[in-house]
Parts: sequence; structure tokens; C-alpha cells
Amino acid sequence: MSDTGETDGLTGQEIAIVGMAGRFPMAGSVEELWRNLREGRDCISRFTDEELLARGVPAEYLKNPGYVRAAGTLEGVDQFDAAFWGLSPREASVMNPQHRIFLECAWEALEDAGYDPESFGGRIGAFSGAEVNDYWMNLASSPRVGGGLDARLGNTTSNVATRTAFELNLEGPALNVQTACSSALVAVHLAVQSLLNGESDLALAGGVSVAVPHGVGYLWQEGSPMSSTGECRSYDADARGAVPGSGVGIVVLRRLEDALAAGDTVRAVIRGSTINNDGSGKIGYTAPRKDGQAKAVLEAIALAGVSPESIGYVEGHGSATELGDPIEVEALTEAFRSGTDQVGFCALGSVKSNLGHLDSAAGVAGLIKASLALERGEIPPSLYFRTPNPRIPFAGSPFFVPTELLPWRANGAPRRAGVSSFGMGGTNAHVVLEEAPPAEPSGPSRPWQLLVLSARTPAALEAVTDRLAEHLRAHPGQPLADVAHTLRVGRRRMAQRRVLVCRGREDALEALEGRDPRRLLTVAEDWEGRGVVFLLPGLGDHYAQMARGLYEAEPVFRREVDRCAELLRAHTGTDVREALFAGEPAPEQRADPPAAPAAGSTDLRGMLGRGGDADLADGPLARTAVAQPAVFVVGYALARTWMAWGVQPKALIGHSLGEYVAAALAGVMSLDDALALVAERARLIEELPAGAMLAVPLDPPAVEPLLQ
Repeated sequence: MSDTGETDGLTGQEIAIVGMAGRFPMAGSVEELWRNLREGRDCISRFTDEELLARGVPAEYLKNPGYVRAAGTLEGVDQFDAAFWGLSPREASVMNPQHRIFLECAWEALEDAGYDPESFGGRIGAFSGAEVNDYWMNLASSPRVGGGLDARLGNTTSNVATRTAFELNLEGPALNVQTACSSALVAVHLAVQSLLNGESDLALAGGVSVAVPHGVGYLWQEGSPMSSTGECRSYDADARGAVPGSGVGIVVLRRLEDALAAGDTVRAVIRGSTINNDGSGKIGYTAPRKDGQAKAVLEAIALAGVSPESIGYVEGHGSATELGDPIEVEALTEAFRSGTDQVGFCALGSVKSNLGHLDSAAGVAGLIKASLALERGEIPPSLYFRTPNPRIPFAGSPFFVPTELLPWRANGAPRRAGVSSFGMGGTNAHVVLEEAPPAEPSGPSRPWQLLVLSARTPAALEAVTDRLAEHLRAHPGQPLADVAHTLRVGRRRMAQRRVLVCRGREDALEALEGRDPRRLLTVAEDWEGRGVVFLLPGLGDHYAQMARGLYEAEPVFRREVDRCAELLRAHTGTDVREALFAGEPAPEQRADPPAAPAAGSTDLRGMLGRGGDADLADGPLARTAVAQPAVFVVGYALARTWMAWGVQPKALIGHSLGEYVAAALAGVMSLDDALALVAERARLIEELPAGAMLAVPLDPPAVEPLLQ
């Protein structure tokens, strides 16, 4: 243990957040949510009587002085691309909006993490919490739909995770969690345990709550946990309850050691998490209990192996109720006092002040907010905090409520945060987060990049192209090679395809935004079973400096060329690299020429190192004894490079010398034997008189004498 009470280094129990997605009031994405949070924006919608009447609210409700015309709403809850999921319009219509939106966000979260379930080499779990709404009741009362099996399956809250597993082909555990307001954070905890137990290798966890009917207010009554003013004043003296809100949030989790080994983008690290229940030691079933909350917080901190004073921010439950807020802060203080007597060092806020209470999605909304705060090094303000609740002794506690955007300085140690979520009925959850470890630089890459896009429809392909351009503009510091890699390995291959060979971010933006058909190749794949065939050539098109750019820029290509060169040395007594790369390349032949090509140019001769026929006449490659092994080496190394990129051939075709390359790649003969045969073949053809022919069979007994 260190002098701060922390364990040294990592314990192997850490879980990385490698992706996230969500839709929240006035925010269609996680990035929009963060912008709203740091700007201190109230995202609760206020409705006019005309709007409410048009949505079916009875006029007598509007006459009630307790009717509050406010809620946190989502855009597009009535929209769903059924064809994308292979669903009929009727199947989609009987599926609850919560199922539909959670499913879409699950796809987005996996894309954010850079993983496609079809190609991920492990088990993926799904853990979700969902809220009951009236969509089922509307369907059941419809004479056209009724209460059939498909309508029931599409609306029960116990089917959200399993439906996601079915549609995305996830074979890890699929659990639906129902602990009221704490469902989403409990789902995160269960996902963490599944990863630590080895049941999952990747896990989706989150929650969803979508009010139906949507975009309406609520009737407030004395003693209600809902706000009488349409504002959520967490921890404030004027707190009168929360505002109902709709939203969905999902995080993608992975064991930290696996995430680091795979080069994943780690958004934050879960150091510890725990859940418990209050039991019966409280005034009523719906009431909170200080002891239960304090134990959950304390156990999570202990499991994280950190000191309470190292935690700089807590994303609280912040229900803004007269009873709940004081009990929450008292419980937090008790837990923190186990390790520190300091006061006023830890910020305390609640995303409910911005979005309202998202019910089953509340906990994951808070988790995403805290993760982004760690990632961006800023603590957003908690809204509507003017005068501290007099029942909360902030002055003697570790906590203060930030009312403006604050820089979060690391001070030489990792930033840490706690996240609480407490459910009606007493199930408490707390998570301890830590900022992600510094990312390893991606290292040098090739100057040219291949950007690949795909979608199910032409319109969707255009939208994907626009989003890629927007992403490149919004992240100027992100290496283009990293973008290209994620697009290549972390996206599902669909029928509508688009590719771009580009050099640098600005070149990519020009081509993407201009839609120049000379740059963007767009095709529709109508046969999924079509495979790749490698055609391996013989002599005739070789040239000086052949593939020098690839040798300098591509590690796999360089490794295979070096391997072949060492094996050939025993048979030829020379180094084939000296023949391939004799002399200095011209500027345009280098792997990294100084200037980008003009718009519309797709000349890759610089990358290939094309020297020109004039360079061949007097060079080493003019001699057959040298050229044949050299061409073999280039063909073999290039094929291995494509295979390392994931392009696996279904067939190999060779012409003349290329037949030997194909045989080596297919395993018909070893690489050493193939090189020995090619070297001997080349030697004999030098020695033959003009016009003579030599046939060297591939039959092993006939080959053997040549290798002696």
C-alpha cells in the first residue's frame, strides 16, 4: 500500500470502457450530451397547451393547477429502420420504442468501440435495464394488433437484452435487469462481473426509458417525488423533486489488459463496483437508507483499492427530493470519512439537473457523464444550485456542488470519480472510475491510406460518407491510419461499398466532401459468396526499385522480404535486396514523397517504387538469374502482406514463376524449398543456349535432385 492507502499498480481486476453511445434529451449522441453538459444547458422541454392537446392530453388535465408542462424528450422515437434489421413493417410497429432505440444504440456503441460481432473473436454479453411504458397497452387495445405473441415479445422489459443478443448474434450472457432507477448501473456491475469471471470477453451494458405517450407533462401531487416546478434542483434548498425524462445509454466494456493489448481506445477504467440492498431498516419500502448507500460506496472504494481523497468527483443520484438528497450526502460523507478528514475537495453533481430523471437509464447517463469528465479533464456544472439544502452539512463534508465548468487538474495522479445510482426498493449501486492510462502512440504508418465504407442502402452510404467527413474535421489530431484501421476491421461489411485511396486528412476531406467519382469508387456487392483470388505473375513487368516503398513503409512486407533474402543467401551467395533496391530512389519513388498528389490523382507508383524501364537495362534485374528470385520474393511478400491485412484468398493462380509462389503460399512446398528451386531454375536458364527450353516439374521426386 502507498501512503495514500492505494494499492500499487494494477490488480488485473480493472475493466475498460472502450465504447459508448446514447440518446438523451436534446442530444442525439454522446458528443452532443457532453456539449450540453459543459455549457450548463437545461435540456428539459416545456410544452404549450396546443402541443399537449395535439398529443392527446385531456383538456381537464391542463386545467389542473398541478399539471406540469415539462419533460425530457427524445427526437425520433417514432422512427426505426426496420429493413436494416431484416424486420417487416408490422414486426417493427409492434416492437416497443425502447427495444428499437436500445438496439440501434447497441450497434452504435459497438461501432464506437471498433468491433463487429461477426468478426470479434470472443463472446459478447448484453446487460440492460428497461422501464415499463404504455406502448403495450396501446397495442393491446388496438383491434388491428391485439395482444398477440409478437406484440408481447416486443414489449416486455425482460426481452431487451435478449432481443439485442438475437439481432446482433451475441453469444455471451444476456440479462435483463429490473431494479427500478438503479437498473442501468446494476447492469454495468453485472457486466463487470461477467468479464472478470470469464463468461464474456466484451460486454454491452446500459439502460433505456422512453415515455409513451411522448412529449407530455405530468400531474404533480403533494409528497410526489416529481418536481412541482419542472426543474430538478439537486442538493438545493428549493429542491422539490425530479422531472421525468427519456433516454438510453450503453457502454462497451472489456478487461483492461485485453483492451490495452488490442490497442482499443479506452475512455475510462472501472476500478471497482458493487451493489447491495437497504433491507428493511428504513421508514418505508420506497424510502432510501443511509447505511445501505454508505456500505455500497465504501465497498466499491475498497474493491478499487484507492483512497477516498483521491476521488475528485462524484456523480450522485441527486433525485432532488427532500428526503433523498440529505441521506445521500450523509452516506457519501460516512464512506469517505473512512479514509480522509479533508473537507470541500470533491465535486458533487447530478446529470438529472440537465436531463431529468431517466429512470432505468439514469445510472448509465451518470456513468457516461463521469467518464467524459475524466476523459476531457473538466467537471460540468450542476444546474439550479443556488442555496445548499439546509439539511446537508456541506461545510463539514468532503463535497461541494460546482455551479460552473471547472478544470479538473490531475496533480500528478490519475483523476478518479465515483458514480451512484439508487433504486426505489433499495437496490444501490456504486462504481469507482479512473481516467484511462496514456494511450500508446499508434506509430508510423504508410503515407497512403485506404478508407472503406459500407451501408445497406445508397442513401445510407451517403450519410455514412458525410459522417466520416464530419469526424475527420472534428478530430484533426487523430491519425488517419487509425481511422482507416477501424473502418476496415471494426465495421460490418454491407452491400453498398465505397472506397477511397488518400494521402493525408486534407486529401481525404477533399475527396469525401467533393464526391469526386474519379476518387471515390462506389459499387454494390450482389453476391456475398464471392471470394478473392491472388494472381501471381512471372517475369516481364519487373523494374528497378521494385516495391521499395512497400519495403520501407510496411512492416509485414519488410519482414517477409528479409526472411526470403536470408533463405536465398544460402542458395545464391548474394543478397536479393541489393538487386531489388540498388541505388537511391528518385524523390517520387520514396515511401514518403514531400507533396500530396493533385486532386483526382491515384498514381501509386511512388508507393510501389516504380523506377521505369530505362533503369532496368543495365541494372542487376536485367539478369534472369537475379530477376527470377527477386520477382518471387516480391510476389510472396506482397501476398503475405495482403493476408496479414485480412484479405484471405480462396484460390491462387500463378503464371510461370508465379506458380512457385502460389505453391509456397498454399503449402505445397516449404518456402525454403521453393526458393531453392527458383534459384536453381534461374541458374539453369542462364546457362542454356538461346532458344532452348527448360521445364522444371513440381513433382517432389523430380524436384529432389535439383535441391542436392
